Amino acid sequence: MRRKEQDGDLTVQAIAGTHVVLLGMNEPSDKCPGLLGFAIRRHDHVEGEIYWLSGYKTFASVEPHPAPGVLYATRVHPVQGFTWSDFSAKPGYRYTYEVVALRGDPRKPQESERIRVGVRTEREKLQKSFHHVHFNRGAAASQEYTRRFGDNSPDKVGPAAFDWLSRGAAESIVSFIARAVDADWGLRVGAYEFTDDRVLQALKDAHERKADVQILYHARNDAQKKSNETKIARFGLGAQCHPRVAKGLKLSHNKIIVLTRKGIAQAVLTGSTNFSVGGIYGHSNVVHISEENRLAKQYLWLWSELRKNAGADVEAPILAKATPLPVDDSAPATTPIFSPRPGLEALEYYARCAKEANDALFMTFAFGMHPLFQTAYASGRARLRYALMEKMSGPARTEAERLRNEAKIVALRKMVQNKFAVGAYLKAGAFDHWLRERLTGLNVNVRYLHTKYMLVDPLGPNPLVVTGSANFSAASTLGNDENMLAIRGDSRVADCYLGEFMRLYNHFAFRDFLANAKNPSQARVSHLDETDTWWKRYFGNSFASRQRAYFAG
Repeated sequence: MRRKEQDGDLTVQAIAGTHVVLLGMNEPSDKCPGLLGFAIRRHDHVEGEIYWLSGYKTFASVEPHPAPGVLYATRVHPVQGFTWSDFSAKPGYRYTYEVVALRGDPRKPQESERIRVGVRTEREKLQKSFHHVHFNRGAAASQEYTRRFGDNSPDKVGPAAFDWLSRGAAESIVSFIARAVDADWGLRVGAYEFTDDRVLQALKDAHERKADVQILYHARNDAQKKSNETKIARFGLGAQCHPRVAKGLKLSHNKIIVLTRKGIAQAVLTGSTNFSVGGIYGHSNVVHISEENRLAKQYLWLWSELRKNAGADVEAPILAKATPLPVDDSAPATTPIFSPRPGLEALEYYARCAKEANDALFMTFAFGMHPLFQTAYASGRARLRYALMEKMSGPARTEAERLRNEAKIVALRKMVQNKFAVGAYLKAGAFDHWLRERLTGLNVNVRYLHTKYMLVDPLGPNPLVVTGSANFSAASTLGNDENMLAIRGDSRVADCYLGEFMRLYNHFAFRDFLANAKNPSQARVSHLDETDTWWKRYFGNSFASRQRAYFAG
């Protein structure tokens, strides 16, 4: 949901996803001299609470030595920026945000221009929408985790930590499975990592309710196959499980569940989330559920086709023919795109959409950036081009190759149109008033970012969201079982994904900056500006200026 309000010279636009509300403020540059920043007060109309939102930065003249882990109200230490994100919002809540310009002496800031904007956050499951979107926390190494659970692993803390990390992702999978209540219902599962106890127990329970449960799992002769089959045996699901062992297939990488009733597809659960502890509670992931029967039918066909275990070279042209690429970029539609495919046409389609973005591009890269997308970031039309990356280099055979890959990303990061953030966390000694963070230990290879999605002009009249299991890579396109959804023209879905993107971008950009500091252990967080110059970088031809204009609408 989006809402824009203006009172005099002050404008604010609120963009509400499920767990995030983005605020974009704007004021003409000639009104900014003397502006200390913005105070933001949230009115929670569901829980009846009103309070000033808080941040970490302080005025040195007021609070020169902030205590570790302490947040400070923006009414005293304001936001010195034209965008702000509320990451504590809850789905389906009604909020009013009061934005107040502060002026005068930092030791006694005076309220000046003010404006209010009211929004309702999106529900993760909305009855009248075809799409339900559930993001896990995806940022376990965070100040909030440390404040809640201390320097303890999730395994040591127990259910409270896992519930917080899940943020509804685990619950969405289990509740989807629970819809298969009796023998009229069926579940068709396609899994790469198939090891989470809660998911396997839910499927076992469905089987015991006489639902027709059938599971197609990754069974290439590797460590994942062994892990999958160990859990399958433990839960006694052997008769319901079928190994995916097609010749020429690299990974059976789907993460799907199709719900049927009397053999007819009703809904499909997809996304990037592996059915494993690391997938659900560790690195960032999304569970995307579609209630559109047409889509569910196509996914049911996909499952049945893959169950044949024909060779990858046989399946590739069949899957490409069954799921042609979109041909009309102007019409609202949801298009499934299945892999493996005979060529790179799907990857080229995504890259073309990225390059032709008019205003803004947002993408996640869990395994490096393919050259097609490097071109999009180097010469695309969008004036704002964001990227979230697990690492700067994808898989490399040699150290020299890794360095060459990283050099290309470094060059892109220097372009004024681009803003990249790479996964990182705050270690011991990082900044004087930040708490030490720790990784969950639930993931080894991919520690931070596992989502695979692209947002093209998400705040425009015809947004594009591409999301699913496939990394934006040649390997995913040519050699793996994968599925993607290209969702055109759905502003609700775009708002949900945009909020989550910016949540993770803001989280990792700061940590990425610190990781690249010359002496990270000696770095100190800066204080708020008291020289009346902070606002100047938000005007002119800077990235910050374009960001201000874009999010303020």
